[in-house]
Amino acid sequence: MALLTLDEAKAQLDIDADSYDAELQAYVNGVTDAIEAHVGPVEHRSVTEVHDLPSSGAQVLVLRETPAVSLTSVAAVLSNGSGYAVDSLDLDGAIGTVRRLDGGRLYGPLRITFTAGRGEVPATINLAARIMVQHLWRTQYGSSRGLSGIGGGDDASVNEPIAGWGYAIPFRVLQLLEPYKRAPAVL
Repeated sequence: MALLTLDEAKAQLDIDADSYDAELQAYVNGVTDAIEAHVGPVEHRSVTEVHDLPSSGAQVLVLRETPAVSLTSVAAVLSNGSGYAVDSLDLDGAIGTVRRLDGGRLYGPLRITFTAGRGEVPATINLAARIMVQHLWRTQYGSSRGLSGIGGGDDASVNEPIAGWGYAIPFRVLQLLEPYKRAPAVL
């Protein structure tokens, strides 16, 4: 499951030829990284995190990468520690909390391996990725190179930098991503 495919990007830019495929694929890959930096993992991937827990244990452990799809393993980091069977734990994937089903405390440090991402790409995130590729493509192939017919003309949607994002992400993309924005982290 890709956040954005090459064919979707070509459709957004009204490109029929294959001559730009290699370059356009780099844009698609770059947009995926930028979108996921804003909303968290979209494409499924394996993530491993190490969590130090207080010596008194913790009732809830909060994963740093969300959303989480499933737990793969919860192992002790130290040789005298103990891990947990994933079927004895509850994962709330949307917020990334892990707790024991029996209500007990978790002791660590623990090395947690899990799958992060979303079941499918929400249409709004896909649209945001399409618009972002179009915006970036226009900065490369605008009217100054005589190629304004490829991917459209001017894009006046970003005329001043957005804090933390510069000129790369238009306001309309950030607005589309807002419902999926990462929550502030507490580490």
